[in-house]
Amino acid sequence: MKLNSEDLKDLALGAAFLGTGGGGDPYVGRLMVQQCLDEGLEVEVIDPSELDDDALVIPTAMMGAPTVLVEKIPSGDEAVNSLRSLERHLGRKAQATMPIEIGGINSTIPLVVGARLGLPIVDADGMGRAFPQLEMETFGVYGVSGSPMVVSDEDGDQALIMARDNREMEWLSRGVAIRMGGCAYIAEYAMSGADVKRTAIPNTLTLAMRIGRTLREAKSRHLNPFDALLELLPQTLYHHGRIIFTGKIADMRRETRNGFSLGSARIEGLGRFSGTMEIEIQNENLIARVDGVVKAIVPDLICIMDSETAEPITTENLRYGQRVSVMAVAVPEIMRTPEALAVFGPSCFGLDHPFIPIETMAL
Repeated sequence: MKLNSEDLKDLALGAAFLGTGGGGDPYVGRLMVQQCLDEGLEVEVIDPSELDDDALVIPTAMMGAPTVLVEKIPSGDEAVNSLRSLERHLGRKAQATMPIEIGGINSTIPLVVGARLGLPIVDADGMGRAFPQLEMETFGVYGVSGSPMVVSDEDGDQALIMARDNREMEWLSRGVAIRMGGCAYIAEYAMSGADVKRTAIPNTLTLAMRIGRTLREAKSRHLNPFDALLELLPQTLYHHGRIIFTGKIADMRRETRNGFSLGSARIEGLGRFSGTMEIEIQNENLIARVDGVVKAIVPDLICIMDSETAEPITTENLRYGQRVSVMAVAVPEIMRTPEALAVFGPSCFGLDHPFIPIETMAL
């Protein structure tokens, strides 16, 4: 399918929701893709089933702190340069690119790369949301190596990372990204079409568009957008969602450290919700507690949304006084296996609470 401007708006909105607060500003990414369309370039999205098993697919993305991206807007060439360099290193041309995550700007960076290089973008990703670290991919969980990878910045500097495992790749490339100003643009997890079909979470780009379209159409028809979204989710791999809190942001702590946006949000309950919700953040929302009781935990989604408009709010845009609703969503089963939880479950973030599926938690 070829994407148009309306698709991009829906995609940016849906990707901001799936990004659980992280992944970078989707507005910036949408403008970058729109510029490609304005230049007459095409953005073609293909289903994973359309890939030949021996096709070379090279995912592309931004890495670093989303707060830095707000002030350090990319030109659009950085990730292109990373993919081209990785092709030269591998001695093969890519037949497609794809997202590593479906949150924020990283749902759109591959669209820019695909448009500028004439490559299709695979409708799938390796996180099903946004995660802060590069080893936190279903690609890696199920056996794909993240390196060799290439890291590029806006000045044309590049680094080739050859790591012994995916965790070491994250550690080394994070140091490079910090030296490049806190965010950089990458090509990694080069894999075959067969590996894409085996390890990726399918159809997340089109899911993001469906979410964005659902929210947009509900508002245009003066329907409750939260109800419309909750009706959509059971039709997808993200089979369960619920509003777990509504309130006012009473305090926001945020800092950029070690290449991550770290912090917490405190929300005072309003309406039928009483008490205080605390949400811990590492680029993305990791755990939500009400008066100390866990209500949702990574890898399930914790999405902070404007209570009036249902617009998802990224962590860098959270502000004191905002009226918000917090929605929790179940992730696909491929992200809940013991192998997956060993890579991006609660313990991987230093949380001392086990993973409990959102649909089994009491409100």
